Amino acid sequence: MHTRLALLLCCLFAHPPAAHALDSDRSQPVLLEADQATLSDREGVGVYRGNVIVRQGTMRITGDVLTLYSRDGRIVRAIMEGNPATFRQRPEGKPEDVRARARRMDYEAEKDRIVLTGRAVVWQGGDVFRSERIVYDLARDRVEAGGTADGKTDKGGEGGRVHIILQPAAAPEGEDADGDEKP
Repeated sequence: MHTRLALLLCCLFAHPPAAHALDSDRSQPVLLEADQATLSDREGVGVYRGNVIVRQGTMRITGDVLTLYSRDGRIVRAIMEGNPATFRQRPEGKPEDVRARARRMDYEAEKDRIVLTGRAVVWQGGDVFRSERIVYDLARDRVEAGGTADGKTDKGGEGGRVHIILQPAAAPEGEDADGDEKP
């Protein structure tokens, strides 16, 4: 279960060490569109507002506001906010795209993690992972989910619950679903 979820999440923001997105995506230019842009090289901040679309190969991220923080010409943090913000990308060797949506998608390069908050959902095919908050630590290959969008534990209602749907794995040819040889 954990490995499939990790593969889904590591595709977010096309993190280079993850190497699960199509190889051709990383060699494509990044195309960014928005209704308005405010850039400050001195502060290392770019804010893009209104119908924001980011494309690179098969990757497509959309939202209302994208804030990029950079240092020495490298992105150190990217925050896409929307109602919802969305992500879609085709992983290497997979017939279906990985998709995600949340009110906020926060990629923290220095912490090597992605934080999805506010009705966060990640899915591929029939596999679905849903929570108010999903944190994927890329360096440790670790997923944490649950709590509220602000990271606190939800003592009351359903807001902090984690919901996972995993489809059964297809049996290798010549075996039934229990791993036994077919007669």
